[in-house]
Amino acid sequence: MSLSEELAPHLPYLRRFARALCGAQESGDAYVVATLEALISNPDAFPAETPPKVGLYRLFMKSWGAIPLNMSPRLDENVSAAQRNLSLLTPRSRQAFLLKTVEGFSLSDVAAILDMGEKDVDQLLSEAGREIAALVATDVLIIEDEALIAHDIKFIAEDLGHRVMGVARTHREAVELASKKRPGLILADVRLADGSSGLNAVNELLASFEAPVIFITAFPERLLTGERPEPAFLVSKPFRNETLKATISQALFFQRKASRRA
Repeated sequence: MSLSEELAPHLPYLRRFARALCGAQESGDAYVVATLEALISNPDAFPAETPPKVGLYRLFMKSWGAIPLNMSPRLDENVSAAQRNLSLLTPRSRQAFLLKTVEGFSLSDVAAILDMGEKDVDQLLSEAGREIAALVATDVLIIEDEALIAHDIKFIAEDLGHRVMGVARTHREAVELASKKRPGLILADVRLADGSSGLNAVNELLASFEAPVIFITAFPERLLTGERPEPAFLVSKPFRNETLKATISQALFFQRKASRRA
């Protein structure tokens, strides 16, 4: 298979990344074209030691760094709130955040694309999390029946700059807390102390308002059945603090509204 054939399936995703990075389709596409033109003129420039997709993004980032036109995104008039938030992140944090959370690259792949060490990329992602939290700090409702886990989740949310409005151990407590003040983010377990369902509690809350939801559960298979709409954000127990922090930042950054589930 030729190099062009190996790279072709990844071009739509590179265009998506370029558009998010630039804030506009026209300038994003121009950078992709510049990358391909550079590759055509010098095929040996392609990093052959990396997987095709990683190599393509790495070559794109070299083109991006060589042409300073879009170091800050130039936003179209009708961009999303997420894109406006993205434009406020520092450039390297923005790049690492997009590569990890939107494009789905592993930490090692992001490091290869940005030509950095993994520890440096981890630091960039932490910086992005703090910058995002400063932009979208909100009231958080925690639905969790295990006290130690609830304490850890509360600490993580507050460390990001959010305000924890309360911890509910049951479906009823969750509804009562939300009736006093609507949360801007819900962090929910699936199985609760009295045998009630965090999933049912979330469905009831979302019947009256919208908010991003992250399910934190030891039973992810109960939500990932493929038989009905699955949650956009799901963290398995036991979780790493950095994983939950990144998921919170991602959920709030893109402001995806959770859908009610049957």
